[in-house]
Amino acid sequence: MKKVMFIVFISVLILLAACGNGKDGKKYTVATDSNFKPFEYLNPKTGELEGFDIDIIKEIAKRAGFEVEFETMDFDGLLAGMQSGRYPIGIAGMSITEKRKESIDFSIPYYDSGMILMVPEDSDIQSIDDVDGKKIGSRQGSTSQTYLKENTSAKVEAFPEIVTAYQDVKEGRLDGALYDLPNVKHYIATEGKNKLKTVGEVLQGESYGIAFSKGSKIVDDANKALQSIIDDGTYAKLYEKYFGEKPTEKWLGK
Repeated sequence: MKKVMFIVFISVLILLAACGNGKDGKKYTVATDSNFKPFEYLNPKTGELEGFDIDIIKEIAKRAGFEVEFETMDFDGLLAGMQSGRYPIGIAGMSITEKRKESIDFSIPYYDSGMILMVPEDSDIQSIDDVDGKKIGSRQGSTSQTYLKENTSAKVEAFPEIVTAYQDVKEGRLDGALYDLPNVKHYIATEGKNKLKTVGEVLQGESYGIAFSKGSKIVDDANKALQSIIDDGTYAKLYEKYFGEKPTEKWLGK
């Protein structure tokens, strides 16, 4: 009997050791998009989520000692779900803004972005200054939608999925679309060669962050894991995998 109790005692110690150091071993639902290449998207062959964001959050979970499962939705719904506390984690190329920080906790930044204007190749629009009165597409709930409403007199049409706006620009139903630089560049390179172009300067430089429900206890562990991903070069490898080039020196690690 004593031998059995000793074995149980040792097993409990091993289990406690495995769960220590802030690693809770829990599974968290991650709210994300499924149509925001190259950050997150469904592989049409496997039906599995892939992308830069997906690999980043999986690696963070591995290092921080918890598990993740994904739930996909429109960005507008994701933002509302995070603000209401429905989801513990969200990742979808989400810009860190002071307004959002009122109801959402963010990780340290993991990507530097900004907005760029996309127009047809033969458009006479040369910058954001030329969009007044024009039909300009954006994504519902995004900072680009807010920017257009607050800084222009464009006829703004916002969509649950930004790719709808891109397609409408390509087909001539919209005069342009304003959205995040990496996603715009990716779409032009893969779907809009000789049909679409970017014009003007990058607007409102922004940083992406991983969203957590307000007051989340896992932000610190996630930040430590994210910083280690950057420091040991894992971030740079993932960046090259999805963007086809090395990141700027800021993200190259130590």
